[in-house]
Amino acid sequence: MSTTVSKSFLGNRVAARTGRSARAVARRSARLTIKCGAYDAELKATAKTIASQGRGILAMDESNATCGKRLDSIGVENTEPNRRAYRELLVTTPGLGEYISGAILFEETLYQSTDGGKTFVDCLKEQNIVPGIKVDKGLVPMANSNGESWCQGLDGLAQRCAEYYKQGARFCKWRSVVSIPDGPSEKALIDCAYGLARYAAIAQDNGLVPIVEPEILLDGDHDIDRNLEVASKTWAQVFKFLADQDVMFEGILLKPSMVTPGADCKKRADPDTVAEYTLNLLKRRVPPAVPGIMFLSGGQSELEATLNLNAMNQSPNPWHVSFSYARALQNTVLKTWQGQDGNKDAAQKALLGRAQANSMAQLGKYSAEGESATAGEKMFQKGYTY
Repeated sequence: MSTTVSKSFLGNRVAARTGRSARAVARRSARLTIKCGAYDAELKATAKTIASQGRGILAMDESNATCGKRLDSIGVENTEPNRRAYRELLVTTPGLGEYISGAILFEETLYQSTDGGKTFVDCLKEQNIVPGIKVDKGLVPMANSNGESWCQGLDGLAQRCAEYYKQGARFCKWRSVVSIPDGPSEKALIDCAYGLARYAAIAQDNGLVPIVEPEILLDGDHDIDRNLEVASKTWAQVFKFLADQDVMFEGILLKPSMVTPGADCKKRADPDTVAEYTLNLLKRRVPPAVPGIMFLSGGQSELEATLNLNAMNQSPNPWHVSFSYARALQNTVLKTWQGQDGNKDAAQKALLGRAQANSMAQLGKYSAEGESATAGEKMFQKGYTY
């Protein structure tokens, strides 16, 4: 006797088994591993403090050699006491904390003290300025490239970050560069992005908020559209690699260059154009989870850097759009000081004036009325190094 088996019955049983298997796989797939670092809450708080309304970063992390060049420009010898005297002038400026939220220091500076014995770290903390530290080991030539560079310093970085944290630093900086005239080659873009991502992951693991700095150098005669093209590729790679390394975006700060024409381009761009190009790029590439965009000046004049920042803050942005300036805060200060103790008060007043101007630019309320001729001086140097 033959037995007839219902096809619909077999189909239902197979369908049931298939459904149960699919739900089990879905449940397993839905298990999401969330990374929770020991410093996550502190990193977010530090980043939020630095990215606070009306404030920005004073970058004073020049290497001893670069600091020596600046001292030489005013006829002052490059010695440790002279470097310390100039840096003391900066960190002890009364009222600086009203406009400056963080200060990036060189390693030597992190361990220095005032004539009175107070550490520079404590001087900054007293004004609610977060101490930071430069952690990269500088740029070196990239093999098999057209004169491009790569940034070294990953070896021993975890140990250095741990020591800097003990000394009072709470954020750090790593500068990689991309050169338009020399490329940029694909390997240079990848190296820039990977190096920044590995550094950022290591810094966060040791309690330091990483400033991610992919600088598009001003060197060259390229126009603003070419800068936009290269910056778009660079930032895309940077944020991909940051995500690949599980870097917490809420605990970083981005320090990019503004989208401008090359230094030798005859067709210049006004602040409104720079703001339009730069903000469009930010919206296309930077997640809103990033607390702050702290622009570098990159050789712009003090006035130009402030005007461009002001133009970017004429309407609300998803991030705190501010500054992390070195030369664009210090040029007038250095020329006023001239290495003379008698000029210290005037030099500090000059620093406070530039900090206040950029604070107003961060709020979108800056006016160039009354600016000195010194503020408009160009500061671009071809092949500039820190």
